[in-house]
Amino acid sequence: MSTVNPRRWWALTVLAAAQFMVIMDTSIIGVALPEMQKDLGFSQGELQWVFNAYVIAFGGLLLLGGRLSDLLGARKVFNAGWVVMIAGSVVAAAAQTAWVEVVGRAVQGAGGALIAPAAMTLLMMLFGHDPKELGKAMALYGAAAPAGGTAGVFLGGVFTEWLSWPWVFIVYVPIGLATLAATRLLPSVESRRGSVDVLGAAAVTAGLALTVFAVVRAPEAGWGSTGTVLQLAGAAALLILFLVIQRSVRRPLMPLGIWRVPRLGPANLAMTLLGAAWIPMWYFLNLYLQQVLGHGAFASGAALLPMTVLLMIFMTAVTARLMGRFGAKPLIAGGLLVLAAGLLWLSAAEPTGTFLIDVLPASLVAALGMSLAYIPAMMAAMSGAPQEQAGLASGIVNTTYNVGSALGLAALTAVAMSQGAGEPGNLPALTDGFSSAFIGAAVIAAVGGIVTLLVMRGEKPAAAAAQAPSASASHGEQVGV
Repeated sequence: MSTVNPRRWWALTVLAAAQFMVIMDTSIIGVALPEMQKDLGFSQGELQWVFNAYVIAFGGLLLLGGRLSDLLGARKVFNAGWVVMIAGSVVAAAAQTAWVEVVGRAVQGAGGALIAPAAMTLLMMLFGHDPKELGKAMALYGAAAPAGGTAGVFLGGVFTEWLSWPWVFIVYVPIGLATLAATRLLPSVESRRGSVDVLGAAAVTAGLALTVFAVVRAPEAGWGSTGTVLQLAGAAALLILFLVIQRSVRRPLMPLGIWRVPRLGPANLAMTLLGAAWIPMWYFLNLYLQQVLGHGAFASGAALLPMTVLLMIFMTAVTARLMGRFGAKPLIAGGLLVLAAGLLWLSAAEPTGTFLIDVLPASLVAALGMSLAYIPAMMAAMSGAPQEQAGLASGIVNTTYNVGSALGLAALTAVAMSQGAGEPGNLPALTDGFSSAFIGAAVIAAVGGIVTLLVMRGEKPAAAAAQAPSASASHGEQVGV
């Protein structure tokens, strides 16, 4: 922008509110899941689609959202994203069957995939003139993510306990309408000509969805069954098609040359495994609290608040300082190993357990590991990219985190179901199933920590710390809580 926008700090409020709401959408449904399962007829294994439908749509369409923001103008795409988000929220709130609920969640995810990159573009337009102001704005914008996760946990419990689960979606309608009314504060940019790789976006989203579907159905159909084999083969073909498209189209969503950026590959692998461990932990911990310990929705939300508060404090106030002293690699590896330790601790939970003994200490250890690893992994993925590719690198690392989340939840749900989690009311069997999922997540996190130590290059801590504000506020920050 050639001139400084005098309303830029008011505009930042709108953008931070959008970040807050997008992240809250991933946490507010957690404590509502058991009630949704009862009312909509989800099986124990199918319940994960309430979460995965959002994650697949968000992760698969995030790069497309960024491209549309560049071409059509960030404010237009931001507004369109909120319209889509509101529509998805209405469908999800009004759903009377499981498949309609899944459709609503997917539409919400598509809306989020438009909102997140457009918001980041608008923030850069508003504050890019002054590095000092940009850093402050990035920090405030980034802090909205863990705040949204914390609020989601609390509000999800309040709405589900004293109103009903549809309210976890209804809340987005008035807030979304208020946000749309306030977007006049945001800068407007003219559209420009260019191509959009819609086919590539469709291929990668469909490939991811079919992979998750195959993994979800495999325990029932059999891993060697014709249906499972054909579904996995079809998913592989779609993902290969995506890569072929990226090599052949003039304006690909993901130019493959980006992978030559130092540390981008190892950092994205770490983010994939981090999502594959963290999100299943969050999912099964909600179910353990309600289906085994018998907590209501509000009590379950309250039980998760200490973990989310720790995440918020560390991710906004502590991790960047540790980056300045140690650099990204030790924090990523150490965080993943600490997360693994917390997950192993959770796996020892008993059918007759208590919150103070079986949940609180282990969940705090797991949250500590997550808060140590997430922002350093994001930074490591972005730090080597040239300025003109920083947005692409950020979009890729957010996408890989969501891909890992979806695949990890699908795989560990299959593990849990095979070990007894498909027997509601049988507390020992449920506990065995959930414990197996926690152990599987611990193995994933431990592998991530070890691989990071082996394959990621180190860097000067001061250089890593310099990137912290932009990484912590990068678009689509999906920490799950």
